[in-house]
Amino acid sequence: MTMIDRIAWLFVSLWIVTATGVADTRPNIVFLLADDLGFSDLGCYGSEVATPHLDSLAKEGLRFTQFYNTSKCFPSRACLLNGIYAQQSGMHRKHAKMQNAVTLAEVLKSAGYRTLMTGKHHGTENPFERGFDRYFGLRDGACNFFNPGKQRAGEGKPAQKNPRRAWCIDHVTYKPYTPPEKDFYTTDAFTDVALDYLDEYQKETNPFFLYIGYNAPHDPLQAWPEDIAKYRSKYRAGYGKTRDARWAKQGSLGLFTDDVLLSGQEAIAWNKLSDAEKDEADLRMAVYAAMIDRLDQNIGRLLAKLEALGKRENTIVFFASDNGGSAESVERGDGPIGSMTRWTSLKRDWANVSNTPFRKYKNDSLEGGITSPLIVSWPGHLNRPGSFIRTPSHLIDIMATLADFGQADYPASWKGQPVTPLQGVSLRPLLEGRPFTRSAPLFWQWNKGRAIRIGRWKLVSHGRPWELYDLEADRTERDDVSHLQPGVTRHLAHLWEAWADEVGLGQR
Repeated sequence: MTMIDRIAWLFVSLWIVTATGVADTRPNIVFLLADDLGFSDLGCYGSEVATPHLDSLAKEGLRFTQFYNTSKCFPSRACLLNGIYAQQSGMHRKHAKMQNAVTLAEVLKSAGYRTLMTGKHHGTENPFERGFDRYFGLRDGACNFFNPGKQRAGEGKPAQKNPRRAWCIDHVTYKPYTPPEKDFYTTDAFTDVALDYLDEYQKETNPFFLYIGYNAPHDPLQAWPEDIAKYRSKYRAGYGKTRDARWAKQGSLGLFTDDVLLSGQEAIAWNKLSDAEKDEADLRMAVYAAMIDRLDQNIGRLLAKLEALGKRENTIVFFASDNGGSAESVERGDGPIGSMTRWTSLKRDWANVSNTPFRKYKNDSLEGGITSPLIVSWPGHLNRPGSFIRTPSHLIDIMATLADFGQADYPASWKGQPVTPLQGVSLRPLLEGRPFTRSAPLFWQWNKGRAIRIGRWKLVSHGRPWELYDLEADRTERDDVSHLQPGVTRHLAHLWEAWADEVGLGQR
C-alpha cells in the first residue's frame, strides 16, 4: 500500500467510524521498558523481589527466554524505536540524532494511532518531534530520581553526574528540569503523566500506542524509604546464596530445560567481607530491589487504569529491559545509599546475581549483557498463555511486530530522506502459535563487544579472539568450542565482518 493509499484508507476509516459508530478494532499497544534490569530480577524470572503485577502479566501472557538487546541503553532504545540496528541509525557510538530511520510513533501515527510517551529516551532529539503526540520525560541517559534538576529550598543537594540533563515536556526542552513537587520520583511521575494521557484521550475511537521508557533500576540507587524497608536484611545470606536461590526458582518455573547449567559465580566470596561491608551490600541490594518493587507498583496502577477505562481487553502489553544488569560503578555525593543526595551503583557482585544464570553484564556481548526478560500479555488473543517462547528474538523485531498488529506500513522514505530497510521480523506468529522464520543472523557490536548468532551457534568476543558457543547445548556459555568447530568459527566471523562493512563499522 502506498502512502497515498494509506492516507485514503485513513480518511475512509474515520468516515466509517463517524458515520456508523463502528470503532477501530485494532489493539491499543503499551510498551514498558525497564533500564539495566537483569534477566532474573522479576519474580516470574526467578527473583525474590515482589513483582505481582508483572508476574500476573506473565501468567496470563507469554515469557521469552532468549530475547536480546544491544547491551547498552541508547543503542537498545534506538533499536526498539527504529526496527534497525543502531549502527544503521547513527546511534551506536553515542546518543545522537536518529538518521535514515523512522520511529514506532511515526509509523503507527501514520496508521491512525494516538502516540504517547513518557520516560527516558536517551537521544539528542525530542520524541515530540519524532511522531509522539505527547511526551514527558528524560531525553538524556540518567538522572537523580528525586530531583533531576537544581537544589530546592529546604532540601539537600541532589547528587548528579551531570547537572544539565535534558528533560522535555512536549515541545519544550529544559536543561535541567527541577520538578516543583517535593514528592517527585521519576518512576511515579512517568506513570502519573501516562495515566493523565489515558484520561485525556479516553473517548477517542482510534487506538493508542503508549511507550513508557522507565529509568529504573538504572543508577543512582534511590528509592522511597518505605520500599527500602521491605527488603532491608533480606540479602544477609550474600551473593552466592541469593544467586543459588534464584537459579533454583528458575528451575521450578521451567524457564530452562534440565540440561542448562548455572555459570560460574563472578562475585567475591561473602565470607571475605567484614560485617560493615556485608551491611552495606545488603542495603545496596535492598535499594535496588525497592526500585524494582516500585516499578511493579506503578505498572499495577497502569493496568488498573486500563481496566477502569474498559480498554484492557483490547490492549496488548509488552515489558522488556534495555540491557542486562550493570556492573558499572559510580559514586557521587554523600548521605545514605538510597537517598537523594547519594549517587551510587549496584556494582559487579550483585549484578552477577541480577543476571542469573548468565555470564557478564551490561556492556558485554555475552548472554548476561544482552539477554532481557520479555513479557507479552493480551487476554484472549495469545497462544498457550502462561507458557514460554524459546525462539531467539531481538529489540529490532518490535517495529515489525507492532506495525503488524497496528496494520501500519513501514516506509521506504520519510520526509524526503531514505529509510533503512527493516531489519527485524514480526514476532506475531510466535505469539499466535504459527510458524516463524528468520532468514538473517542476529548481530551485535557495542564498544569492544561483538557477536553473531545463527540458530544454535553464537560467535562472541570482547576485545579478545572469537569464542564459539553452541547455545542449544550450552545456554550459559561455559564451553568455548571454537577449536572444535573451526569451520563454523570462520564462517560466522566472515559473516560478522561483512555485516560490519555493510553498516559502516569497517574492520575491527
